[in-house]
Amino acid sequence: MAFSSFGDWLGLLATTALAQELAGSDYKKANFAIAGVFIVRLLPAVFLGPIAGVIADRFDRRRLMIVCDILRFGLYLSIPIVGNYLWLYTATVLVEAVTLFWSPAKEASVPNLVPKAKLESANQVTLLASYGTAPVASIVFALIAIAGAGLKHTKFATPADLALYVDALSFLYTAFVVYQLKMLPRGAADAKAKSENIGKSLFEGFKFVKSNKVISGLIFGMLGAFFAAGAVIGLARTFVGDLNAGDAAYGILFGAVFLGLALGISLGPKIFGQFSRRRIFGASLTVSSFFLLLLAMVTNLVLALFIVVLLGAFAGLSWVTGFTMLGLEVEDEVRGRTFAFVQSLIRISLVGVLAIAPAVAAAVGRHTFNVYHFHVSYNGAAFTMFGAGLISVTVGIVSYRRMKDRPNISLWSDIMMAFRGELGAITGATHQGVFISFEGGEGSGKSTQSKLLKEYLESTGETVLLTREPGGTDLGVQLRGILLANETGHISPRAEALIYAADRAHHVYSLIRPALDAGTVVITDRYLDSSIAYQGAGRVLQPSEVARISRWATEQLTPTLTIILDLPAEVGIGRLTSRDRLESEPLDFHERVRNEFLNLARVDPDRYVVVDAQQSVEAIQEAIRERVAALPLLKINKTDKKA
Repeated sequence: MAFSSFGDWLGLLATTALAQELAGSDYKKANFAIAGVFIVRLLPAVFLGPIAGVIADRFDRRRLMIVCDILRFGLYLSIPIVGNYLWLYTATVLVEAVTLFWSPAKEASVPNLVPKAKLESANQVTLLASYGTAPVASIVFALIAIAGAGLKHTKFATPADLALYVDALSFLYTAFVVYQLKMLPRGAADAKAKSENIGKSLFEGFKFVKSNKVISGLIFGMLGAFFAAGAVIGLARTFVGDLNAGDAAYGILFGAVFLGLALGISLGPKIFGQFSRRRIFGASLTVSSFFLLLLAMVTNLVLALFIVVLLGAFAGLSWVTGFTMLGLEVEDEVRGRTFAFVQSLIRISLVGVLAIAPAVAAAVGRHTFNVYHFHVSYNGAAFTMFGAGLISVTVGIVSYRRMKDRPNISLWSDIMMAFRGELGAITGATHQGVFISFEGGEGSGKSTQSKLLKEYLESTGETVLLTREPGGTDLGVQLRGILLANETGHISPRAEALIYAADRAHHVYSLIRPALDAGTVVITDRYLDSSIAYQGAGRVLQPSEVARISRWATEQLTPTLTIILDLPAEVGIGRLTSRDRLESEPLDFHERVRNEFLNLARVDPDRYVVVDAQQSVEAIQEAIRERVAALPLLKINKTDKKA
């Protein structure tokens, strides 16, 4: 796979370089020739993509891969030998068509070669083999360009020709490697495999995307990203030529893009792990587009390479974040259609941009501006890339605003919290299970509703643990007696906050975390938000300081969903038949508690849901079930969701 991908990237560089060579010194012709190579590489995927996998499943995968690699060897070998536009485009189309059959056979073979427990690691290696070889190919192409500079006028031996010969040999070697993989199963795959055509995939995907604000913002942003990428890819060779550089510089610039992508994909999620994916997607897309604007304005190759690495890094972060969100936020029953919808749109948008960008660049042409004694040349490629950057920046901002969680909190506030190490507890997914907390003032019905939810989830097949704070553990029972008994009397507000944090630390350590690790649904009657509201706002301490203590105590374990049962303080207190130490506090104390719960919900509406606790018990439970049914990790079936 690594050799095959290496050959594919080298072939892309060589065919675009050959297209420019065949165009000669005609600026417009060179732009259209290079764009034509990209377009013919994408067109087969647009039309054959949906059915290639079905056809591939009807053949022996090992034999199919061998035949496809031999065909690609012959086709790439023929391009420099024939040496004209018509065959360059024809062979490129045929190579891409063959690759469409090779790829699904390869993807389906990987699970047969590794244990299921190692499949995720195998997929990581697949990405490395696919994209990690691009910088290597660009370096090899640059070296071939330098070594072959003296062969420009020799038949069949220009630098682009040499690269194509190496490319062809890489596919022949891959065929030999696959031939030796005797452990691959023989015979056809699933003969009943079915696939939807592009029209149906687009229609089904559009219906789902239109109904989901997050996914529509995500796809809108991804289209913007690929719009900018198409402009860069389609104009890169012309842009390098405008900087008075040749094939070697083009290879290095191409490698710099993928070096940046690799850095963004591998390091970006770690560096920006505290930020929510919804925010970082739009923000990274906007930053990447800003670097595209800078790239269009520079006239120095070294500076352009540095900018391209940064552009690629943020584009890579946006790319990996976007596809991760598609996998996490789209329900399983529509995930395939949504991915097909996205892939089809991406291909169509790339074809459109690759066709339009060179036409715009060619129409703008070459221009030299005289400012005092300085002469600066800005040509069509730079102007077109600048325009694409402006469009992409706009798309990034719109996508960020559409997808932004915690709408009342600015990105700058998130950045400051990240420097203090506090943001991860708010935005990070710190556990794998489903963790639901009930919050609210006194008399709001948390105990009743949490028990009803437990019974409901157990009826759907879930294993559920119902607990409470304080008092969820043996130690918690003792601390609860101290905290709530009227005989305890006054406790220092800070001491009270620390005792609650101690109970919570032991509760998470001994009960909640083990249950979540075992795949249990955990429901708790009160959690850290109660301390923020009661010991923070109620006791007139800083809520952020109380929150920091609880996050440290719980190792930043955050609920998947927090349900706040809201009602006026005087109504809730009026429901009580007896009052403990906290319930006996003045009415204004409980009003401050209620307002803080509502403030928390306004800041992060994705994690919190506020339910009017003055409704009937049945109406409250129905609202809770409707929100809980939307959690992606639960087993609730479609009938339950509709109910």
